[in-house]
Amino acid sequence: MRAIVQATAMSSRDAGTGARADVAALRAQMERMQGRRLDVPVLPVHPALASLLPGGGLRPGAAYSLPRSMSLLMALLATPSSSGSWCAAVGMPRFGTEAAEALGVDLSKLVLIPEPGPRWLAVTATIADVLPVVAVRPAGRVPDGEISRLAGRLRERGAVLLVQGPWPQAEAAIEIDQPDWEGLGRGHGYLSRREVTLRSTSRRWPNQRRARVLLPDPQGGISSAPEPLAALEPQREGAASVRGGDSGSERSAPPMRAVG
Repeated sequence: MRAIVQATAMSSRDAGTGARADVAALRAQMERMQGRRLDVPVLPVHPALASLLPGGGLRPGAAYSLPRSMSLLMALLATPSSSGSWCAAVGMPRFGTEAAEALGVDLSKLVLIPEPGPRWLAVTATIADVLPVVAVRPAGRVPDGEISRLAGRLRERGAVLLVQGPWPQAEAAIEIDQPDWEGLGRGHGYLSRREVTLRSTSRRWPNQRRARVLLPDPQGGISSAPEPLAALEPQREGAASVRGGDSGSERSAPPMRAVG
């Protein structure tokens, strides 16, 4: 930390070429400490998810911690795969290709390894050598040394790791809560959409970020949830009452009843 403070002070005092050189040196030092470049282009994600990720997308060489939600994972894989990036899902035997396709995943760019066995971490690292996006559901606790080696491999190859579960030094951790399904009537009907709140924490911003999304929306995809309607203004006094007869007396309006 002392080196960063000193370099910042030098860059503020100097001008011209010297200042630019100090800024470049500081940037390089920060990149070495953080293990990744700060200006690397990110892989795109759906606009409904962009605000939850530093840089608005998936940063090559970084890992992300996700809940065990297949719909959220598929939504994150959708835009990279449809943009031409190969993706893999490791250790997810219930990964539904039909649901993935509905959420926008290009199945021709998807590799599934449903049962990697006890060497799932080695399989994940091997896949990360050749594919830019790898999703994995850990089958057990990972030693810190193995995590560090995998992190170095990700940085070297520029691969993105999406982990369904906690992961140390994740670029961002996303959680999902407040699910609200729509479509069911009184014990019958079809589920048409699910509205959820996504919460994201990251070392790159001080406060938690939130987004309300439809996952899935009525078309089976993902979209931002509509803004709630503003509260209706109170009706003017007397507007909700009905005058009766010539006597000028008032009686309450009968309650409305929905039919059909």
